Amino acid sequence: MLLHLTDFSRLNSAKCNKPINILTLWSHVILHTKSSYNFLYQHQHNNAVLSSLCRLIVVGRDENKRKSIKNNHEFVSFIIPMLRRINIMNAYKGYLLEPYTCCHQITSNYVSAKYSTNVQNLPRLPVPKLETTLNKYLKTVRPHLNDQEYEITKSLVKDFISEGSTGQKLQSLLENRAEHHSNWLEQWWLNTAYLEYRDPVVIFSSPGLVFPFRQFNTRKEQLLYAAKTLLAAADYKALIDGDKIPVEMMGKNPLDMSQYKKIFGTCRIPWEKRDKLSYNNSKHVTVIHNNHIFHVDVWGEDDILLSEDQLVQSLEKVMELSSTPTEDGIGILTSEHRDTWAKAYQILIKDKTNEDSLIDIEKSLAVLCLDAPVGLWKCADPNARRNLAGAQTIHGGGSKANGGNRWFDKTVQFIVGADGVTGLTYEHSPAEGQPIAVMTDYIVNYIDQGKGNKKPSAKPSEPKHLRFNVKPEVKEMIKASQTHLDRLVANLELNCFQYDKYGKNFIKSQKLSPDSYLQMAMQLAFYRLHNTPGAHYESAATRMYAGGRTETIRSCSIESIEFAKAMLNPQIAPKEKLTKLQNAINGHKDYTVQALQGFGVDRHLLGLKLIALENGIELPKLYTDPGYTRSAHMRISTSQVACKCDGFMCYGPLVPDGYATCYNPRDNDVNFATSAFVENPATSCDKYRQALEQSLQDMHDLLLKVTKSKL
Repeated sequence: MLLHLTDFSRLNSAKCNKPINILTLWSHVILHTKSSYNFLYQHQHNNAVLSSLCRLIVVGRDENKRKSIKNNHEFVSFIIPMLRRINIMNAYKGYLLEPYTCCHQITSNYVSAKYSTNVQNLPRLPVPKLETTLNKYLKTVRPHLNDQEYEITKSLVKDFISEGSTGQKLQSLLENRAEHHSNWLEQWWLNTAYLEYRDPVVIFSSPGLVFPFRQFNTRKEQLLYAAKTLLAAADYKALIDGDKIPVEMMGKNPLDMSQYKKIFGTCRIPWEKRDKLSYNNSKHVTVIHNNHIFHVDVWGEDDILLSEDQLVQSLEKVMELSSTPTEDGIGILTSEHRDTWAKAYQILIKDKTNEDSLIDIEKSLAVLCLDAPVGLWKCADPNARRNLAGAQTIHGGGSKANGGNRWFDKTVQFIVGADGVTGLTYEHSPAEGQPIAVMTDYIVNYIDQGKGNKKPSAKPSEPKHLRFNVKPEVKEMIKASQTHLDRLVANLELNCFQYDKYGKNFIKSQKLSPDSYLQMAMQLAFYRLHNTPGAHYESAATRMYAGGRTETIRSCSIESIEFAKAMLNPQIAPKEKLTKLQNAINGHKDYTVQALQGFGVDRHLLGLKLIALENGIELPKLYTDPGYTRSAHMRISTSQVACKCDGFMCYGPLVPDGYATCYNPRDNDVNFATSAFVENPATSCDKYRQALEQSLQDMHDLLLKVTKSKL
C-alpha cells in the first residue's frame, strides 16, 4: 500500500461538513476499511463524483461495463484491489498542485512510479537466524565483561536459543511478521526510534549540517544567497519529482530511493505518546525572521518559479514586517519535550487562526531561517568558526540568539545567517543523513556555479504573516521553553575541526579501508582517554532492502581493544602493532558488510524485544544482563556523512557519558564534529579531540615506519 489515511478523527469533525474534493482526497488515500469509505459517501457531491470517476478508472470507455456497476458499495469491492495492483495513482501527479482541504491530517506517503518500482523490486529485509545473531552477539559483548560475567551471559544466550525456549518462540513470531510486511522493521523503527521518542529533537535527535562559510557585506547579499538556496532546493525537488536522480548503487545492488521523496514537504506533528508525520506537497516555504513566521510562495499563481529578484523582494518584505523580535514566537516550543509541545499544540489548534497558521507551516516544502548575526568573522580561528556554525545548525544558540527562529519539526530548515553562517537542521525521522548530504552538495554547487532563475513569474504573491493568538497559558510555556533550551545549549560541548594532516588518499595508499581506519582511530582515542572499552555505534544503511533504514555496526571488538592496548604499550614492536591494526580493520570491515546486508546484532534483538512486548510475553533475562546493557550503552556514537563540499554534520551524544562523532573524510583531510555533555565530568570534547588527533598521527607514523623498514 503506497498511500494511506492516518487520522479519520479530523475528517469526522464538524469542520468537515462541506463537501470534500474527492479527487484530491482520493489522490492521498487508498481506502481499506468499511468505515473509511462509508464516511466518504455521506455527501451527495462525493457520491456522484466517486461513481463517475471510479467507474471510468475501472472500465474506461466501455459504456456497458460502466452501467453494470450499480452502486458505490459494489464498486468498492472491485476497485480497491485493482488500485492496489496497478498503482493507478502513481500516474497522476496533478493533485500535487491542487489546493488542500481542511483535512490537513491526511498524510500521503507519495512515491513516484519510478521510485515505487525501485522499492517493489528490492528484496525484503531478512530475519537473521537466531543462533547466528546470538553467536555474533557473544563476540561483541566480550570486551565489556569480565570472565565471570561473560560465563553468565553465555548461559543466558544458551537458554535463549535452546529448543522450545522463549527466544525460539519470539523468532517464530518475528518470522511470521516478516511474511506479512515488506519490511518487518520499518514501522517499528520509525515509531520506537523517532515518533515515540519523548526527549526534544534538538540535540538528541536532529542533526545540523554546516555549509561552507559565506561573508555577507550587506543585507541584500544575505537575501540573495537565501533566494538562491530556495531556487536550488526547488530545482533539486524538481529532479526528485521527475525521477531524474539516478538510483544509487551499493556495488551491484540498487538502493531504496524513497527517502528522497520525504525530504521536502514533510513535517513531524507533536502528539501525546507518539508523534505523527505529515507528507505534503505545496508551492510555498515557511520563512522565519526575528521569531516571526511567514508564508512565502516560491512559485507564482501562474505556477512559474519566481526569479531571484522576486524572491529577494519577498524576503525584503518579510524583514520589513518583522524588524523587531517577537516575545511570543512559538517556534521555540518545537524545541521542547515532545509531550510538553504536544500539550501546547492542542491548546493552540483550538483557535482557528492558530490552526490555519500551523497547517500552513506543516504544508510548506521547507523552512528558511533568516538568522541574526552571531559574530562568525570575529573568530580568528577557523575551527572556532566551525564550532559557532555547528551550534547554530544544531540548536540556534539558545533563546537569546536564534533558538526561537526555528521550526524544529520540519524535515529541512535552511539557515542563512546575517554574517555568513549557512547550513541546515533536519528532523531525522523521515530520512537518514546521506540523502540530505547529497542534496547539500547539489545546493552548494548550484550557488557556487552562479545558477539561478532570471525569468520572473507574471503573478507573484505577497508574503503572508502567519498570526497566532497566544493565550497566557501558552505564553508561560514559551518562557519555560526558553529556559529549557538555554539549559540544553549550555550543556552541549562542541568541537568541530578539520584534520588536515592527511585524508582518505593516504589511507587508501596503504590498502586500508578509510572508514574502518577512522573507526579504529576513535577506538584508540577513547581507550587512550578512559582506559576501558567503549561501546561504539556506527550507522550502516540497509537501503539495499525495501524500506531499509539502518543497522548498527558495533565497532568496539576484541580486535579493536587488542589494537588500542598494543598502540599504548611502548614494549610492543611496530610490526606487531600494525598486525593488530590490520586485524581490527578487517574485523570492522567484516561486521560492516554483515550490517549493510541486515545481519547485525542490534535490529534483530530489537525486533525480538518488540514482538515480545506486542504479544504480552515477558522479556527474557538476556535483556537485563550486563552484556546487553553495557554493549548497548553507546558511549561513542558515530556516523560518516560524506559531502563533497567543505561541509560537516553534527549532533549530540546518545548517552550522558558519551561522545558523538560525525565525520566527512575527503581526499586530503577529514572534517570532524564531536560533542559531549558539559555536566558529565567523565567526558571532555577538547580532550577527546586531542586524543583523536594523536591517534591519527600515531597510526600514520606507524604505517610509514613499518613500510620504510620493508624497503
